[in-house]
Amino acid sequence: MRTAEITRNTTETQISLRLDLDGGGKYNIDSGIGFLNHMLELFARHGRFDLELSCKGDTDVDFHHSVEDVGICLGKAFAEALGGMRGITRYGSCILPMDEALMLAAVDLSGRAYLGFDAEIPAQKVGDFDTELVKEFLLAFSGNIRAAVHIKKIAGENSHHIIEAIFKALARALARAVSIDGKHADEIPSTKGLLL
Repeated sequence: MRTAEITRNTTETQISLRLDLDGGGKYNIDSGIGFLNHMLELFARHGRFDLELSCKGDTDVDFHHSVEDVGICLGKAFAEALGGMRGITRYGSCILPMDEALMLAAVDLSGRAYLGFDAEIPAQKVGDFDTELVKEFLLAFSGNIRAAVHIKKIAGENSHHIIEAIFKALARALARAVSIDGKHADEIPSTKGLLL
């Protein structure tokens, strides 16, 4: 069972998260932020990950702490669920269209954190969500899953479409990267013999 349960309690957020990498895309998400809920629901569905999340944060201040801490917890959950990473495909990528937006996401579950983010988002806000928080979420996520994550916008004008394409493309790239390689299910996909 490739599952994980993460709890994080700080003065800024209280988070409970459960992840199943081999689920069917079911979700029950309450981050306290409507737009983030929507993006994580898309993420779960397109990655076929089962995801349960509850976050109570200081959204009266702004959304930054909640978004960042959810990214931290989701990254930690992936890392825990993957364990020693034996048998995984390791690499995954997706080029995903969302109306006029076209997004590339590529992932290497290398055990080393890196975020390459080349995706200008034209609007400062989508509804009441600060679009700069997309990068903050991805920084927290990539740092805690310990993976190289590359996001590149190939085309796009509508900020909602761009962000939606990012989350969908990342989910599909991750689904490929965490999948078990049936021909090499007992191997660590690295010449080092481990992924750190």
